[in-house]
Amino acid sequence: MPDFIHILLGNPLIALFATIGAGLLIGGFSIKDVNLGSSGVLFVALAAGHLGYTLPAAVGNIGLVLFVYCVGIGAGGRFFSIIAREGGDLAKLSLIVVGSGAAICWVGGRLLDLPVGLVSGIFAGALTSTPALAAATEGLRDGGAGDVIVGYGIAYPFGVIGVVLFVQVLPRLLRIDLQKVAAETDRTTEQNTRLDNVLVEVTNANILGQRISESGLANINGVTVSRVVRGERLEPLRYDDVFVSGQLLLLVGRARELDIAIDYIGQRSERRMIKDVENERQTLLVTSKKIGGRTLRELEPLKNYGVVITRVTRLGLTFVPHADTSVEANDSLTAVGKPEDLQRFAEAIGHRPQSFDETDLLSLSIGLTLGVIVGLMPIGLPGAGSITLGMAGGPLLVALVLGHFGRVGRIVGHIPRNTRLMLQEFGLVLFLADAGVRGGAQLVATLQSHGLPIFLIGVAATIVPMLVALIVARRVLKMNILQSLGGICGGMTSTPALGALTARTPSQQPVVSYASAYPVALILMTVFAKLLIEALG
Repeated sequence: MPDFIHILLGNPLIALFATIGAGLLIGGFSIKDVNLGSSGVLFVALAAGHLGYTLPAAVGNIGLVLFVYCVGIGAGGRFFSIIAREGGDLAKLSLIVVGSGAAICWVGGRLLDLPVGLVSGIFAGALTSTPALAAATEGLRDGGAGDVIVGYGIAYPFGVIGVVLFVQVLPRLLRIDLQKVAAETDRTTEQNTRLDNVLVEVTNANILGQRISESGLANINGVTVSRVVRGERLEPLRYDDVFVSGQLLLLVGRARELDIAIDYIGQRSERRMIKDVENERQTLLVTSKKIGGRTLRELEPLKNYGVVITRVTRLGLTFVPHADTSVEANDSLTAVGKPEDLQRFAEAIGHRPQSFDETDLLSLSIGLTLGVIVGLMPIGLPGAGSITLGMAGGPLLVALVLGHFGRVGRIVGHIPRNTRLMLQEFGLVLFLADAGVRGGAQLVATLQSHGLPIFLIGVAATIVPMLVALIVARRVLKMNILQSLGGICGGMTSTPALGALTARTPSQQPVVSYASAYPVALILMTVFAKLLIEALG
């Protein structure tokens, strides 16, 4: 039987899927809610490579391109906006974490005269970054790629465990009660960010007779009137509706802006009204080229179609729009109106029920092709010849641009979340399997020569950036402890650590901070991996 299994695994295709399956099985085992996840594939692949097994040619490149492209599509919608946003403190925090981690690895590599591949692998492993691993492996494909995998494999376990321990132990050492901090800060945060429905009675004599859709209420960002009480029912607002004394209006918006709008209209009402949610409210997806990029002021959905847009969901974030909000391709719009008006509006914006889960394979193919082409194009540098972005940088750059704009010509920069995560995961395990098998051949020799120094540099590259980031976040950026720890989790791209942190507090602040810091860190990891190779080369 062992001989038969050996013969089967001698087939590259069988070896590939056996490696992936065994790795995912091992990665699924949890200890204190911490597991290796997809990285379990890497460790199984290292063993397979050491035993002499091989995988199909080009499978690593295919996985790499697919993985980084999906990462870029997912991060693109927030990456540029976070970078450009004034006072992007969490973007700065990511830069501090990634930059200090790279600096520690550079110093350690120089002092111990370690191979470039090992140092870049330590960097990726210590910060638990598979995009950095992909960039470093691709950058050293002609020599040293195996060292990258070994360095990553040694530094990664503490990278995972170290961040989890940091966010759990630090509050205890500092004697900070996370529950108390959450209670104090979330009260204000909830008032400023939560979307509410409020029934308001019109009592302001100065606005009586004004058309509701064209009144000063339209200048209060983040608030809209969705329904009017007629008889004993809440019905969708009509374009010709005007303010009437004693009239009841249903407002949708953020708590802080709602208070302003209520003062403008009159007073809150405690009456309970019935509204037809099933027939008079729909979530519609924008696919029409004619609609994308136009503002609600230009579209005038209430005047032209008889519907009110109460919410816009873009890249997983939901907000209340105002007149100058641009409607972009692949936005999900929550619209309120009569069923026949909703149908007309749905046709105008190109809504199709299957669009929510539909993947444009042509756009995916064209985007991947352009990414590979961009990765192969030489970029001239003054006095340094030319470089290429490679199979990691090219697809990532193209995907970031597409993810940011949503659509460039015929190419749609949108992949439904479930599909994108599946493709991203599949590409990752293909890449990890190939990289691990190639690195496994030199695993033992490298461990015998550099094992302990690699581990110690990895420990330093995990702990020191978090300490530096914490000091900067608290002393310079004036973040509270929940924001700081959430941002550090994002800067370290550590989802397990975020899970450990949110298990200790009901606050959403760590999640928001993580979500803001994560896409920036994700991209910076790939950039610094390349810079580290250049600096040590």
